[in-house]
Amino acid sequence: MNIVVLDGFTLNPGDLSWEGLKQLGDFKVFDRTDFEHKAVVEAIGNAEIVFTNKVPIPKEVITQAPNLKYIGVLATGYNVVDVEVARDLNILVTNVPNYGTTAVAQFTMGLLLEMCHHIGDHNNAVKEGAWTKSLDFCFWNTPLIELAGKTIGIIGFGRIGQATAKMAQAFGMTVLANNRSKDYSLESDTCRYAELDELFEKSDIISLHCPLIESTAGIINKQNISKMKEGVLIINTSRGGLIIEEDLKEALDAGIVAGAAVDVVSSEPIKADNPLLSAKNCIMTPHIAWASKEARMRLMAIVVDNLKAYLDGNPKNEVNP
Repeated sequence: MNIVVLDGFTLNPGDLSWEGLKQLGDFKVFDRTDFEHKAVVEAIGNAEIVFTNKVPIPKEVITQAPNLKYIGVLATGYNVVDVEVARDLNILVTNVPNYGTTAVAQFTMGLLLEMCHHIGDHNNAVKEGAWTKSLDFCFWNTPLIELAGKTIGIIGFGRIGQATAKMAQAFGMTVLANNRSKDYSLESDTCRYAELDELFEKSDIISLHCPLIESTAGIINKQNISKMKEGVLIINTSRGGLIIEEDLKEALDAGIVAGAAVDVVSSEPIKADNPLLSAKNCIMTPHIAWASKEARMRLMAIVVDNLKAYLDGNPKNEVNP
């Protein structure tokens, strides 16, 4: 059984072990593979088992890999694979759900706290001598925001949205949640479902945790921003395409949106002309909310378990059964 990993570096830059997969067949890992179809086909070679994180495996690749029987996605989202073509050719596709719930929720709160206190900026100011030169015992360069009593609107109330809500409630915040399906057992004195217009109108902070689908693409746009409180804070740790980036930049520069923190953008790696790079009060991180070592260890364990289950004839986490 030949096993190939097309882009293993982001999952395992050297601090994890591939041993679990090595035990299941002849194993080869590429740190990165060019996205060009010919390069992907060449990397797959005669492998029956292929793993990918972000390297696309479209119809043009699948049909040129005659031995391919199983595609494992090293992530939750599986839009990089043409799952319909794979199904037609009896190729199983699996993904890795739930591994990053805690990591992403924690990172979301980290971004929020940074927007509230600008800890990094104040650290830099101290080390550059501003405190030494201060006439007073303390100083602050930006308004400092307390979270208790604020309302956070969470768009997408799955596992990550719910975990974020619990952390927000621990800070004394009230949660307005929006989701396609509703589990009313999750509601409480400090958490309830709301339609989008109410969420936009009443939230001091808006955090995105929904999938990128037709109904959510560009959900943060000029029209919806006009419904929000002036001075709202916006966080995106989900998918970059949820935001019309030029609209958000305009609102940030005008002070309508007081701050934004995004871990994802519309095209990754980020392009040099992305409008948010020059926007006021915008924190940007390079798609790392998922990437704690603990989360990556869970991901690796699930990847191995997925393949073992497939080889045993009892596949799990299938996305194209």
